[in-house]
Amino acid sequence: MSSKLTESRIDQERPLSPSEASKVAPLKKPEWLKIRPPAGENYTQIKQLLRERNLHTVCEEAHCPNVAECWASGTATFMIGTEVCTRACRFCAIKTARRPPPLDPDEPLKVAEAVAALKLKYVVLTSVDRDDMADGGAEHFAKTIRELKRLDPNILIEALVPDFRGDLKAVETIVDSGLDVYAHNVETVYRLQYRVRDPRAGYQQSLNTLKYAKEYAQAKGKQLHTKSSIMLGLGETVAELQESFADLRRHQIDVLTLGQYLRPSMTHLPVDKYYSPEEFKILELDAVKAGFLYVAAGPMVRSSYKAAELFLEGLIKEKGETNGI
Repeated sequence: MSSKLTESRIDQERPLSPSEASKVAPLKKPEWLKIRPPAGENYTQIKQLLRERNLHTVCEEAHCPNVAECWASGTATFMIGTEVCTRACRFCAIKTARRPPPLDPDEPLKVAEAVAALKLKYVVLTSVDRDDMADGGAEHFAKTIRELKRLDPNILIEALVPDFRGDLKAVETIVDSGLDVYAHNVETVYRLQYRVRDPRAGYQQSLNTLKYAKEYAQAKGKQLHTKSSIMLGLGETVAELQESFADLRRHQIDVLTLGQYLRPSMTHLPVDKYYSPEEFKILELDAVKAGFLYVAAGPMVRSSYKAAELFLEGLIKEKGETNGI
């Protein structure tokens, strides 16, 4: 397989400063990465609803390339805990600050009402990192999940959560809230963690929280599916990706998404390589062989991706595992 995938054009492993990153010439985007501009009735409706309730989505804040497709189909990934993160990962477009604005105590109900207005049956919640808070914002996350379940006990909830600095009590808070899918992204391979993610993050720390979430749920008699995501095009090798697939499976992760890293600005990490759809298919087959229940892979695939969500929705309903509380 390695003969079909080209190797890295950027050998540095240390983090690049914004000024250093800006000097790395961008690669020309291939044809398969053309993105249509957002438009349509559903897009306008969702945008208006979010503005009326002062809510945020990772679709907008992280410049997701699928915002037009997802919003046109009436889906969105809600981002709670404000739109300002305490971390400064070098791939991410979300605003950062040491002390973000305080949490909105009414946000859990606002999100639940917005989801009800959109008539969603499967909702994805995510949040910024709140390292300024003792629990990393876990209780606020849990309150939002409980409000969603209160308004609709049958709704399926995927929570794409931070690592909470490895605090397993915070993980327990999330699991106890009644969610159905626990998601957290390792983002990249082990070697590139320090280059790509904020120093407070870590490969093993992320894996440990994912594994503990499932084990804690099982100990309490709950069925909980776990999910993670890796960005491609940051300088990883095929062997490193295969090693990450094995690591994720050893930590009992059920679902994996693989997508192309896109540079938000010239001060963010440069793209090392654009993977073709054919190369994504090769890696998808590798990941399937590693033992995941489901793998979504492609240039436009993101951690919150409709195909993976539909698979999980079908799996949960088939087994009657909804964790309504």
